[in-house]
Order: sequence, then C-alpha cells, then structure tokens
Amino acid sequence: MNIVIIGAGPAGVSAAETVRKHDRQCQIVMLTSEPYPPYSPPALAEYFITGRPVHFWKGEDLPERLQLDYRAANRVLEVQPGEQRLVLDQGRELFYDQLVIASGGRLYAPISGAEKEGIHNFKSLQAGTELLEKVRSKRVSSALIVGAGFIGVEVALLLHELGLEVTMLVRSRVMRGMLDPETSQKVEGILLSRGIELKRGLDADATGFVGERQVEGVQMRSGAVLKADIYVAATGLKPNIEFLEGSGIATNWGILVNEHLRTSFNNVYAAGDVAEARDRITGQHVVYPNYPNAVEQGRIAGSNLLGLDQVYDGAEAMNSMKHLGLPVIAVGSMEGEELRAQHAENLRKLWVKDGRLVGFRLVGDIGCAGIYLSLMRRAEDISTVKDDLLDSNFGMGYLTGLALDSKMGPAGMK
Repeated sequence: MNIVIIGAGPAGVSAAETVRKHDRQCQIVMLTSEPYPPYSPPALAEYFITGRPVHFWKGEDLPERLQLDYRAANRVLEVQPGEQRLVLDQGRELFYDQLVIASGGRLYAPISGAEKEGIHNFKSLQAGTELLEKVRSKRVSSALIVGAGFIGVEVALLLHELGLEVTMLVRSRVMRGMLDPETSQKVEGILLSRGIELKRGLDADATGFVGERQVEGVQMRSGAVLKADIYVAATGLKPNIEFLEGSGIATNWGILVNEHLRTSFNNVYAAGDVAEARDRITGQHVVYPNYPNAVEQGRIAGSNLLGLDQVYDGAEAMNSMKHLGLPVIAVGSMEGEELRAQHAENLRKLWVKDGRLVGFRLVGDIGCAGIYLSLMRRAEDISTVKDDLLDSNFGMGYLTGLALDSKMGPAGMK
C-alpha cells in the first residue's frame, strides 16, 4: 500500500507513527513545503527565545526511524482524488492508495492587503526564522500586531521578550473568543505590566494593510495610518486548503470529515488544524487548532486508513498560554452556571450545564486542569461534588468516588 501524508506537523507525524506501529512494510511518503525535518509549531516560541531545538520534538532523524520517504520543500498544487494523484510544483506528480491531508493552518487577518509582502507570523519555522533574523540583526525595533487572540498575545509576548516595542490592536477585548471578560481583563493587566501597548476603539479598528507590494502601514477606520518595523496579522488561523479547489473534496472553513476523519472520498482523510471535525460537547463541526486535537486526529486517521475502524470522540476547544508569567488555560464553552474562586493571583472559573462540566478557565494555579478535562470528556454527572469543584484539594479522590458511585469501578477510569 502506498500512503501519502501532506504535512509534517503533529497531525501528520502522529498518522505516520500510527501506521508504522501496525505496518512496517507499506510505503509512506510525507510531503512538506518547508525545508526542515518534522517540527512542532507550538514549541517554536520557546525555540525562538532560548535557541534550544525543542521544536524538533521527535528528533531530527524521525523520517529515518519511521522509514519515511520524506520530501521536504515540496509544495502540493492540486489533489485529483478520482485519479488518486497529486500535482506538485515543478510539474511533478505523485500517486497514492491512501491520502492524509494534514496541511495545517496559517495566521491571517480578514482585511484588505493581508497578502502583501512584509506581513509576518511565527506559525511556521521558515517565516519565524526570517523574522528572527531581522530582530537579531537590530534592523527592527517595533512591531504592530493586528489581532488579540491567543496567538496574537503569544506573538506579542515573544516579540517583546526579544526586545521590540510592541503595540496590539484590540477591537473589543483580549482573547475574546476563548476568555470571559474577567479572565480577559486579568490577561490584559499582565500585558500592560510587561510594557505592551494596547490600542482600543477606533484606534484599533483596522481596515487594511497599505502599501504597493510591500506593507507600509495599517489603515485605521479613524483615518490614521499606524506604522512599525514589523507587521503581524494574527486575528485567527486559516486552514491551508487552497490547493483543494476543484478537487471535489468537501470543504467549509476546513476540510469536512466524518467520525472516522474520512473526507468526502473514502481513501482521503484529514487531521489537525485543517480538519473540520465534530465538537465533543456540542456535536457541531468546527476547526479547533491545537496540539492535542492534532495528535489524536492523526492517530485516528492513521488507524482508519489501515482499516482498524476507530471512531473519533470529537475535538475540544482548548488553548494554553505559556509565556504570560501566569499560566492561562481555556477549555470548553462558557455556557451554563458559572462557578468562581479567586485566591491572590489565581483565578478559577468553571461552567456547569445539565449537571455536567462543560468548560473552565484557569489563571495561575492550573493544577486541576487534568481533572476537569477528564470530567468533561467523560460527561460525568458532577451534581454531588459541584460545591467542591473549586476546592484547591479537588483531585483524584473525588474522581474515584464518582466512578464508584456510578458503578464504573477503577477500570472505567480514563
């Protein structure tokens, strides 16, 4: 069997590892448009700050260990599922029996001029390295970030750590999509204490990047044009699916997949930041770009292309911030009854709906995150312990009690 994996990030690597676990003989071709061994985008921030190659989290020799036909610097231009063929740059072709699309996503801003040269991001190693060279050469001293989501905040903190003066455009509030107003305000306070400037209101309402081919500033609705040495578009993450146009593979925001992560073609799967999969809690189809989802989806896709019939339980809205000084974790929704506790700099907020935990936000002390996540994944009825959820000692003892009460027994724990 000839398997082709488009993408060498966590989802693609997880798919390849899963296949090799069960089959040492089949051919696996892994394609990536970048000239590097497989790396993990979530680890890039630490690499850029420390210089330690933590982004090669599986080792630079991973392709050899997994016996991959690893083809770096190869860009896919077209997918032709009817002929089971890929069209690559420079006129090359590649045929497959089974295909996994794990092409990831990129930072973007849905405003005019976002395609201009000189708009940077830290989402890819290649783009991040180019920007880092400019910073370290002392050719740049200021950065303007359009967007204040999780990625925008992380980029702002990273650039500030590297010595730049950083300004963020915040149209409403920081991390609005994942944080409630109180937690968002706490994060804003940390940003301000670090010396990052936050522009708001009309001063933050960007309508487009200006300049001919090269970006020269950001046009504001107020009429002002803001300028900096570095411009970053970071209002969201856009799945890399342009090369699928005309392929017949069903897409929406990302690639639509079923419970087996199969696309509209039986021998084509999608995983990671490019896959629009079912939300574990709501059942709606969404793209949740995070490392745990990518790894699990890669495992499921790799299993199913071998015929192992694995069902994907669903994706989770999950983000964590590592570079704020105070850890921040956001998981699940913010609907239902709100539970809250604050001790000094630590803030803990949980949401309960129909007797089940559906989301939580932690700042500072994140020690119970794993326990909360386990309760969410199991859709456990927490009615009997709801009053204890915010207790700093809440832990495995409570979970064991819940399991016994529901007659699951220790073997039912995951």
